[in-house]
Amino acid sequence: MLQVAFTTFAPTIQLYFRMCGIAGFIDVSIRQGEASSLMEKMLLTISHRGPDNSSIFQSNEVTFGHNRLTIIDLSEAANQPMTIGRITIVFNGEIYNYLEVKKELTDKGIAFQTQSDTEVIIQAYKTWGASCVKKFMGMWAFAIWDEEKKELFCSRDRFGIKPFHYIQSGEKFYFGSEIKPLKLSSLFSNDVNIDQVRRGLQLGWVAFEDQTYFEKIKSLPGASNLIFKDGKIKIEKYWDIEPSQKSTLSFAEKRERFYELFTDSIKLHMRSDVEVGGCLSGGIDSSAITSMVGKLYPDVDFKTFSIYYEGDADERFWIKSVTDKYPHIINHDYSPSKDALRDCFHRMSYHLDVPSNWSSDISQYYVMELASKHKMKVLLDGQGSDEFLGGYLHSFYRLIGEDIQHLQFGKMISDLSNHSKLRELNLLQSAGVLLKSGMSAMMNEQSLYATEYYNFLPQMLREKKGSVPFHLENKFPGKLDNFFYHLLFHSMLPSLLHFEDRNSMAFSIESRVPFLDHRLVEFGFTLGNEDRIHNGTTKHILRESMKDIIPHQVYERKDKKGFSTPGAKWLKGDMAFLLDQDFSKSEMLDQKKVKQVMNEFRNGNDKMANLVWRICGLNYWMTNFV
Repeated sequence: MLQVAFTTFAPTIQLYFRMCGIAGFIDVSIRQGEASSLMEKMLLTISHRGPDNSSIFQSNEVTFGHNRLTIIDLSEAANQPMTIGRITIVFNGEIYNYLEVKKELTDKGIAFQTQSDTEVIIQAYKTWGASCVKKFMGMWAFAIWDEEKKELFCSRDRFGIKPFHYIQSGEKFYFGSEIKPLKLSSLFSNDVNIDQVRRGLQLGWVAFEDQTYFEKIKSLPGASNLIFKDGKIKIEKYWDIEPSQKSTLSFAEKRERFYELFTDSIKLHMRSDVEVGGCLSGGIDSSAITSMVGKLYPDVDFKTFSIYYEGDADERFWIKSVTDKYPHIINHDYSPSKDALRDCFHRMSYHLDVPSNWSSDISQYYVMELASKHKMKVLLDGQGSDEFLGGYLHSFYRLIGEDIQHLQFGKMISDLSNHSKLRELNLLQSAGVLLKSGMSAMMNEQSLYATEYYNFLPQMLREKKGSVPFHLENKFPGKLDNFFYHLLFHSMLPSLLHFEDRNSMAFSIESRVPFLDHRLVEFGFTLGNEDRIHNGTTKHILRESMKDIIPHQVYERKDKKGFSTPGAKWLKGDMAFLLDQDFSKSEMLDQKKVKQVMNEFRNGNDKMANLVWRICGLNYWMTNFV
């Protein structure tokens, strides 16, 4: 058994950054010296994820590597790979309730050598086996080598917040936090997964179940455990949101319960041995997180970070309302220079591992860069709320569709009227909402997304039309619940979490998402439609439970922006280099259609702006990273 530490030297492209990532393999065909050298190279490709320590573990056919970003227990004793008895682990993430799990284990007579959550995972695994993960609250991707069983046990958190990619062939198994280290494996080939390209172009999904943009590389789905033994993989789902009886509590009681769960989630997410800050966009999600921190920790100077584009996307009015209400919240904002956009896109694209699918990726990257300049290691962010509390405006199609399905025409008229009034829709626009709601009443989620996939945008690939490259089960009796479920696990959140991880870890920042406390999400699915969307207002229970916490200006805000950007304007100006690429190198693209879409966009058809960006992002990725 060998465990060594070494100093990493970043490749040229990473010199822009102040560069926690895991990697490992089981491969008996590689001698130990060669294995160590390969692992050093693999860790170099993800050195940005953990600048504080880099170490390797070797034992016969197993090689583990870890780049550490110190958050909890800053001592060297908590470095990884960590070995206790027969168990060795590499772990990326945080177990927020590690103190509670640790007490349960201590009460069983188990002694601990460190103050880290990593050791808690090891002892929990030794005590409860694979079911240990059901006790954890947090975000994680880890691999455990059990020397006695000769078995590799891997796990990913419930929502897939932290990434875990792998390649397997026979008795060889390679894994990593990102795709970059896996490209060094002898098992890798750069064959592109056409189904993923199709999903990315037509729907904007950059992640789906276990598939990635490369045929050979798989992703362990969220809420799943993987066991690799004797050349065979076994994957089991350990958690899911199941249809349950709707809560019979009054709305006041539901509001109180939501407040309690959210408060507890914030407290757990604030656990850290380093300073914690936040992303603040001026929307209700980030404002609720920041305001709750402000209320719970009045003696802590809490740093927040935001990006604005003067004249295009400027949230400073709402951000200021938060900092005025809580003076100990110190916001740092930044307006990016247009001249820096090209360089930013190049640097960001290196880290993404997938094609960029919209300009908001850049805003998020800038926020993380700004936080990095202020020496931050941990940020709280608002991802996840929209997906189970009804934050997206196309939630209304399912809401009104459900009214139609149940022949509740009075409620249908009321929901449509409230939605139209709040969004100031004209008669034609309201008719469009009703038409799409009618489609939702007649179709399940699979049919709705298939219709969008085939009919809303031109098919941009050369291959003939085939079956849609996705399947969305009809899991819940209610249309809105089905919609939210697939937003969380298939259509929206997995892609958002991918960008969240890559953009934050590009600057060695751990991004935490308090809304994805699984207890909070489970409670969300016991709520009725009217608890989440009420009189045309989205995220009703969040607004009402936070009414006295967030500023009145944010409470009253009804638009949906987040970290928005003037993407269409950029494509025609400072980022026109994306339009000027040689698209002929991407042979899978239908060149005639690409030319047509580009010309229409250049001539003023901004309705195609999202598709144009995705075509450009795909071509850039194919040219530079495949």
